[in-house]
Amino acid sequence: MPIVAFGSGEAFEAHVPLVIVGAGACGLVAALAAKEYGTDSVVLERDALPRGSTSMSQGFIPAAGTRFQERRGVTDSPALMAEDIQRKNGHQADPAIVRALTEASAGVVEWLADAHGVPFDLVEGFLYPGHSRMRMHATPRRTGEELMGSLLNAVATAGIDLLTEARVVDLHVSDAGRVHGVTLERPDGSREAIGCDALILACNGYGGNPELVARHLPALKDALYFGHEGNQGDALLWGEAMGASLKDLGACQGHGSLAMPHQTLITWAVMMRGGVQLNREGRRFSNEHGGYSEQAAKVLAQPGGMAWNLFDRRIHQAALEFEDYRNAHIAGAVRTFDSLEAMAAGLELPLEALRETFAEMQALAESGGADAFGRTFSAEDLLVAPFHAIKVTGALFHTQGGLEVDARARVLRQDGGAFANLFAAGGAARGVSGSGDSGYLSGNGLLSAVVLGAIAGREAARQLSCDSAA
Repeated sequence: MPIVAFGSGEAFEAHVPLVIVGAGACGLVAALAAKEYGTDSVVLERDALPRGSTSMSQGFIPAAGTRFQERRGVTDSPALMAEDIQRKNGHQADPAIVRALTEASAGVVEWLADAHGVPFDLVEGFLYPGHSRMRMHATPRRTGEELMGSLLNAVATAGIDLLTEARVVDLHVSDAGRVHGVTLERPDGSREAIGCDALILACNGYGGNPELVARHLPALKDALYFGHEGNQGDALLWGEAMGASLKDLGACQGHGSLAMPHQTLITWAVMMRGGVQLNREGRRFSNEHGGYSEQAAKVLAQPGGMAWNLFDRRIHQAALEFEDYRNAHIAGAVRTFDSLEAMAAGLELPLEALRETFAEMQALAESGGADAFGRTFSAEDLLVAPFHAIKVTGALFHTQGGLEVDARARVLRQDGGAFANLFAAGGAARGVSGSGDSGYLSGNGLLSAVVLGAIAGREAARQLSCDSAA
């Protein structure tokens, strides 16, 4: 990505204290936080309608110690949440960042609810893999699209400038590494240079860039990409050109449950409530409770790169809480069978293998033992007819590595020092998922987007306030 040397003679046509690149949840929350601390900003969005990766998610934000948890009798703490995050990623994430996010999480969620009307409540009924407490907070429809709508309304109410169809193509940077402005391009090819005193990169990762995916995520280079097409790695490439430190570029969030051919996300609650995944041979091939991110590669490794989500009416009724699941059901992705024999015929699975799979789950429930993959089964979670099945594949959702930042969301140089006025959050920044696909703990993406976005907005505003007072 082009970096324009400041002082090249190009004049800025406008100037704002703070420019934020990207109008997903990260950029919008950063703008709201900066406004809270007295700093005006402009948010630049490449698309005509701000959506980002957030709109394609279920909009779940993990937070520890909220009043929403307290109302439901859930006892949680930032320390416990940090322990869960680090256990899942093998203690590969920066402890200072993990601590900053977990300690700020409850305050950010409650601030968005109280000051900006985001209608959060606690997602109950099951635990996502790796979480020791129910700590997912979501809007009523359980969709990222609804979360984005709430944040866009909040930004409009706050009077924050949001420019759409404004793709940032250049950063104006001095030899010392200070950002002085950006150049944006409109759909008709016209360009405009905007000066700024600080810049926040909230433009997500590189999942939509096949070249970067092949370089950093070779195991998923042929996976279906189910993320926002705007995730082209702009922040990563700008940072690389500026000499920023880049970390954990092999980290990502995959998902092993994308309905095909409908391309609709199927909630992992189906697995956590007792569902299983079978390959074309009628066999289970993994511990479905290990985590949905690493499950993507496991599903892709099966014959034809697909699997069947198998569950029953009890799980089906519970999954109807999720709008994405309801949409998949309406679209015909969910198939129903009255018996194993009917399911074997309808899905073209070997009946004997199917019977053996069910017999093994029954035996494990009776013995209390674990299978070869480490999963246990309880009698109350065993599947009973009628059965439901969805054909799924593995997909890449978004990347988790990026620009290394400190606990104030300041972008770091390769020597460990911070750039003077450059901040990053969300997918643009190094996340807390370690270095691969197995370290992703459910909600890590929006934790980095929303909570680190709030930290970036606050810290940019504080720095500008100090600079003006100096």
